[in-house]
Amino acid sequence: MITVAEVIVDVAAYPVDRPFDYLVAPEMAAIIEVGSRVKVPFGPRNVLGFVVAIKDNTDISMNKIKPVAQLLDIEPVLTHEMLELAKWLKQETICYEIDALQAMLPSALRAKYEKIATLQTEIEFLPPALQEVFRTSHKINVKVFEKNNLLNELKQALNDKHISIENIVKQKGKVKEIRKVEILDDSIKLSEIVDGISNRAKKQKQLVLWMQNHQGEIMDPNVIYKEAGVSPQVLQAVVELGAASFIQQEVYRDPFTKEVKRTNFLNLTDEQDIALNKITAAINEKRPETFLLHGVTGSGKTEIYLQTIAKVLAEGKEAIVLVPEISLTPQITERFRSRFGELVAVMHSGLSVGEKYDEWRKVHEGKVKVVVGARSAIFAPFENVGVIILDEEHESTYKQEDSPRYHARDVAIWRSQYHHCPVILGSATPSLESFARAKKNVYTLISLKERALKQSLPTVEIVDMREELKKGNRSMFSMDLAESIQTRLDRQEQIVLFLNRRGYSSFVLCRDCGTVLQCENCDISLTYHRSNEKCKCHYCGYEIHVPKTCPQCQSDHIRFFGTGTQKVEEEIAKLFPQARVLRMDVDTTKTKGSHEQILEAFGEGQADILLGTQMIAKGLDYPNITLVGVLSADTSLHLPDFRAAEKTFQLLTQVSGRAGRHNKPGEVFIQTYTPEHYAIELSKAQNYEPFYEREMHMRHQAGYPPYYYLALIQVSHEDVLMAADYAGKAVDWLRSQLSSNISIIGPTASGISRLQNRYRYQCLIKYKIEPELIPTLMQLIKIYRSDWIKKGILLTVDLDPTMI
Repeated sequence: MITVAEVIVDVAAYPVDRPFDYLVAPEMAAIIEVGSRVKVPFGPRNVLGFVVAIKDNTDISMNKIKPVAQLLDIEPVLTHEMLELAKWLKQETICYEIDALQAMLPSALRAKYEKIATLQTEIEFLPPALQEVFRTSHKINVKVFEKNNLLNELKQALNDKHISIENIVKQKGKVKEIRKVEILDDSIKLSEIVDGISNRAKKQKQLVLWMQNHQGEIMDPNVIYKEAGVSPQVLQAVVELGAASFIQQEVYRDPFTKEVKRTNFLNLTDEQDIALNKITAAINEKRPETFLLHGVTGSGKTEIYLQTIAKVLAEGKEAIVLVPEISLTPQITERFRSRFGELVAVMHSGLSVGEKYDEWRKVHEGKVKVVVGARSAIFAPFENVGVIILDEEHESTYKQEDSPRYHARDVAIWRSQYHHCPVILGSATPSLESFARAKKNVYTLISLKERALKQSLPTVEIVDMREELKKGNRSMFSMDLAESIQTRLDRQEQIVLFLNRRGYSSFVLCRDCGTVLQCENCDISLTYHRSNEKCKCHYCGYEIHVPKTCPQCQSDHIRFFGTGTQKVEEEIAKLFPQARVLRMDVDTTKTKGSHEQILEAFGEGQADILLGTQMIAKGLDYPNITLVGVLSADTSLHLPDFRAAEKTFQLLTQVSGRAGRHNKPGEVFIQTYTPEHYAIELSKAQNYEPFYEREMHMRHQAGYPPYYYLALIQVSHEDVLMAADYAGKAVDWLRSQLSSNISIIGPTASGISRLQNRYRYQCLIKYKIEPELIPTLMQLIKIYRSDWIKKGILLTVDLDPTMI
């Protein structure tokens, strides 16, 4: 009887986006499983693949079917659930199945392909230059020949069959091993070794006598050096005598930088108790219910999460907790570890490849029961999930920006239905879509209207910066805010200042001819960074030194406009020289662990002011913060995006919620040039529902979500005319295929019309119910992949885009 494996190969191309049949050798048939990775021949090379089915027959003739070259996993890396989920993602996000499968694994398990040249004949037959290279080894990486400009000679040797080239598939991550010493478990043999050692080798004798009291133990060499009082050379000599041996022991890398104290559960308020009972009922009844936990900032949502997880763990199940910002992860992970200790694994992009691999292995091997992490942690390979939690569910970071373009919330709901467990979506400012679903009873709404410690919400002052200008105040700090900062510094209380723009100045302009320094790859102005005197593009990374004169008119009247976090830091130093400031933005958090270090230093009172971008707007919970200043509330308000008002309201409410969370009252100052805008006015009272009603009215009039669904089609090319032409073709084709119930807007140039030297055009599809939309979009992608792609066109389809 034959065994055949259906394999999805690691080639992202339309014609191969399906399983291929491969023959399984008899000795492999007993151990190969669905969900394992294999190496298979595909065309002229070996590639990685995933086994998605095993069967005992095939329609392909036996002389055409190729065998599986190698089994990479004895235990499957993907569960049956993950294989089902990949099929669903392929359909829902219109992506390749291989992309969906790869998204579920840590980068360490993704393939790394190496080309190796192997000598097939005597070395004398090769050209002299190649002989030199092959003298060191008969297997050489092709990169060596590239480096030494020997590709022509290599090609000739390949044609003459003197060498062959094979593709080696490796994984990026390795299991970490450390060297240990295993002492012989044989007292008679140890006694014989002692007797055989010369009296002059006193230290060797001393060590073997010490080993007789530790026979059979596996120990760290450093412990032996210390306890037995010997050097590494003595240990080496004793190992050679056979008294012990060196072994490699597998260990997990530890991503946690510090120990945490265990904490007990807190007493719940009446509101928290009602919320927990509702969620517990769904767990007991195995209902895949989606709860929207809408609680004001500081209402104790995290405590509800912790007690829900304790309930789930008591039943022998597992929990997944997602947080939106990497900067939130250290603080929230600490809170989960303080309750559940070693049962917690953490997954986010701040970990090294090896750390991610080890955290994933802990989950895969059942060593942990709780995963806390960013978006990709939704794919944690648990097999008995009891609850899934998305904290700050409104955040756009839960949407993946490249293929597969999934939303973690949708994946969470799919997994909850698979495991018959609840999903908790928590937020002080839910997305309009989620709140609308809760109003229609698609989700179950749970409200927490009071703070957990019964403190009042901070008082919020909206400062009209136009009035400040009239008074002659050109500073970035209004008089009221400056006065309040000084008061807090005198009281030794802490301050959070928020500005959603990093760098020093937003743009650099010549005052004589009006030239603004632009990125040479993108249609965007360069941001000035004072620390290294460079102008930088925040989209493609292009940077130049600040010119002394204007590149157009050679005038030396170069000036810096707009304000970034670096400039604010400088201004604080002038106005409040005694203040200790920590800045937290992308520029100061590039190194590993920097988020934790900054937040830890602030929490320990090593700074008076925490200045930062949106990474400080949520999740921070420190008792000494009594003042929050929003330096420019207009930054996100005037973006060309229908969600601009919603994002502004969310950001202002979240950042205001950092103040007065414990026993000291809080105060918030919001500086703006448009104080009359409803998003700013309503954020003052931190009252979500009036904002929801007002914004829903605006969305209804304009025909935007949640009243309509959206799909964004983007076409890009290095030639602006080609991009515009093919965007027009895409729109014409869609109009001819779809019903009149659908509204297609565009094509128009994207907000940033050129990015990384590619011109971008887009069209927006608005629809309510259109069963033919996904098949039609798949057909469009098929046309693109079979023809347009050859002309250098890039086409992307994003269902439910977070940014337009």
